[in-house]
Amino acid sequence: MGTNNSLPKLFPGDIVEYPRNKYFSHFGVYYGERDGVPYLAHLTCRDSDSKLLLFGRALRSEVKLDPVELVGTKYKVNNMLDENFPVRDFPSVVKPAIDDLLGREITFDILFHNSEHQATLLRYGVKKSAQIETVYTHIMPAWERLFKKRKL
Repeated sequence: MGTNNSLPKLFPGDIVEYPRNKYFSHFGVYYGERDGVPYLAHLTCRDSDSKLLLFGRALRSEVKLDPVELVGTKYKVNNMLDENFPVRDFPSVVKPAIDDLLGREITFDILFHNSEHQATLLRYGVKKSAQIETVYTHIMPAWERLFKKRKL
């Protein structure tokens, strides 16, 4: 992990996780090197200065290629679904998919299409977000109680 001055070896197609706080991380897919600089494909807001999301959504988002260490200096490889889903071939499937998405407007949605969803969709062809599934386990019981009391 990048936290101990030893950065992990990255291979094209790896999911790279950048812990942001106690609850959430940012994710991307390692794209490879360009002119000796390692790049990450990740879902991010187009308007980099506007961090405010409207109800967990940012309408002006896109998949961008940024240098790995520009996104963050503390990161780890997290190919979390390798045992559950086949890994898609990077040169023939993932790289062309990334290239096709670059510059396209995509709606970011914290619950249904966040950076983790985008990374797993690229690597496995399946949208999954373990961090959101964890949030659901805490939210759903509270919502269920409110529904039963007819307060929601």
